[in-house]
Amino acid sequence: MEWFYKFPHMDDDALRNLKKAIDDGFRAFTRTYGDAIESLFSPLQHFLIAADRFMTQTPWPIITAIILVIAWFASRSLKVVLGCLVTLLLIGYFDMWDDTMRTVSMIFVCTVLSIAIGIPMGILMARSDRLQRIINPILDVMQTMPSFVYLIPVVMLLGIGKVPGLIAVVIYAIPPMIRLTDLGIRLVDKDVLEAADAFGTSSSQKLFKVQLPLALPTIMAGINQTIMMALAMVVVASMIGVQGLGQPVLKAIANQYFTLGIFNGLAIVGIAIIFDRVSQAYGKRLQKHREIVHG
Repeated sequence: MEWFYKFPHMDDDALRNLKKAIDDGFRAFTRTYGDAIESLFSPLQHFLIAADRFMTQTPWPIITAIILVIAWFASRSLKVVLGCLVTLLLIGYFDMWDDTMRTVSMIFVCTVLSIAIGIPMGILMARSDRLQRIINPILDVMQTMPSFVYLIPVVMLLGIGKVPGLIAVVIYAIPPMIRLTDLGIRLVDKDVLEAADAFGTSSSQKLFKVQLPLALPTIMAGINQTIMMALAMVVVASMIGVQGLGQPVLKAIANQYFTLGIFNGLAIVGIAIIFDRVSQAYGKRLQKHREIVHG
């Protein structure tokens, strides 16, 4: 009756050998192809370094002005712009400006990369039910896998640094971008598509002039969620050398510095609120524009 109380499992030696074989195989793969894979990500590293230098070396009034202009054009709301200004001034006043700018540059590159990969993937999924059935379980795994697990293969392949951290953040943050692009295109009114077909539009014209513009509010929601999830990974990514607000939080946890952790945690929250309010306001403006066009 032992099987009834204890779940039958693989023999301990066989399980140990299986794990060892997988680990040895992955180590051999990293030794053989690690340098080649690292060279593939060299352009990404240059992009990340350039973004980091721009955000940290540009005088703070210019950076603040750029952020406020973007906030105004996206939201057309004085309240949102004022909220951004107050948040940025508080971050600077409490001496967290450089770390915040490093985090913003990381989130910017992560978002650009997620958009560049996620939107084409979402378009392909929207066009093929079969592909959607294949990719959806993969996205489920990416969203539910503990974020620390991503760091293991990435660090083994690329070591410690900014690029491995960025890749781990993108893997964690990209699923909403893909899902909501797919959903937005699938929700486009069938009557509109039939009208486009009646006018003799090609497949590419229908995609770029009808489906994507009408799906844009949903895609913007995907960008918003991607940014939020990327910010949630900031502290985890700091464990493998990603500079920014995550490192002081990690230091505060290790040394029990309460105020250091709280201040930098609030700075992350402040940046998250700025990104959230601006992207949501832009999404609402797009939604209103779409309703006016349909009306």
